Amino acid sequence: MPARKPRTGRPGKDHRTVINGILWILRTGAPWRDLPGRFGPWATITSRFYRWRKQGLWDRLLAEVQRKADDIGQVEWEVHYVDGTNVRAHQHAAGAKRGRAIRRWAGPGEGSVPKSI
Repeated sequence: MPARKPRTGRPGKDHRTVINGILWILRTGAPWRDLPGRFGPWATITSRFYRWRKQGLWDRLLAEVQRKADDIGQVEWEVHYVDGTNVRAHQHAAGAKRGRAIRRWAGPGEGSVPKSI
């Protein structure tokens, strides 16, 4: 982790509190501005997150945790992997062809045959 006390100015917020705030945001998916006050000002947490990302700190932390777990035999590389992909289709990409009528279920009591819109 980077030094907490800069060369000049006042000391920064405790790294543990900042990391807990970052993990809260990542876990909940909430916007930065909705960060609870117990983690400190949201602008401090977000600036530290992006600064650390730019410095490559998160990649180094992950590599170190993996190395330590591998040293004591807790990682089976054939089984464990991380895939962070998330692909969302556009709302209009539901699979209907252009020019065809979209069919919808009529619902119970209205007959058992789908009706066209």
